[in-house]
Amino acid sequence: MEEENMRNQDKIIIWPDYFDSTKTRRDGRRIPKSLAVPSPKILEIKDAAEKIGLECELVPDAGYPKTPWLKTGMLLVKKKGSKDQIAKRIAKQLLRIRSTQQQQK
Repeated sequence: MEEENMRNQDKIIIWPDYFDSTKTRRDGRRIPKSLAVPSPKILEIKDAAEKIGLECELVPDAGYPKTPWLKTGMLLVKKKGSKDQIAKRIAKQLLRIRSTQQQQK
C-alpha cells in the first residue's frame, strides 16, 4: 500500500471530462470553454499529452467519479507543474490535433 501512495504523489489523474466542451464546469470540465473540444476520447488526450512530452499511463477501463458507469478511461500523467497547468497544455495540444484533423477532411 505504501508504494501505491508514493506512486500517485508524482502523478496526476486526467479525465476526458476535463476537456469536454459539451460539459459545464459543474459536470467536470476543468479548462476554459475556449480550449475545450466536444466529446474528447481518452486516446486523443493520451496522444496530445505525449506530443507535449508528458509521460503518461493509460487506464482504459476507469470511470469518472461523477459518472462511474461510463468507462471513459483516465490518464496518469507524470506531474510537471500544477494540475491546471498540465490540463491547459494538454487542451491546447488537443485543439491543434483536432484542427489538423479538420483540415485533412
